[in-house]
Amino acid sequence: MKITKKQLFFYWLPVTVFCVILFIQSCFPSPDVGPLFPHKDKVLHMTAYGVLAALFYRACRVTWPGHLTPVQLLAVSVCFATLYGVSDEVHQAFVAVRQADGYDLLADFSGSILGALGYMAMTFEKKAGEGKHRKNRQ
Repeated sequence: MKITKKQLFFYWLPVTVFCVILFIQSCFPSPDVGPLFPHKDKVLHMTAYGVLAALFYRACRVTWPGHLTPVQLLAVSVCFATLYGVSDEVHQAFVAVRQADGYDLLADFSGSILGALGYMAMTFEKKAGEGKHRKNRQ
């Protein structure tokens, strides 16, 4: 199956937009919205980088169908999201109202694993369900 430029755009645009949003948000003080609870910022990091890893997994899966196993897609997605987290922490080290934090990077890595695993599980379950449906038809 050949992927079209339009499909590539559709799958990679969310990755790009989300990276830009993360970069822009890192230029300003952390927003203090919503309920307060311990380690709220780490939960936000995990959530953001989980979403990024899931988006990256989704884009890679469609871009290189059949070239990467689900485990390879998982590894690539976690690496990409975590490396983007590293670049974000380096960026924050140069922003006056922000600071680099190793624990934020750990939260980025943890969230990346959870996000990519979650997306992998969803697509695996979907594929398994399609296989069962085909079997039942026969």
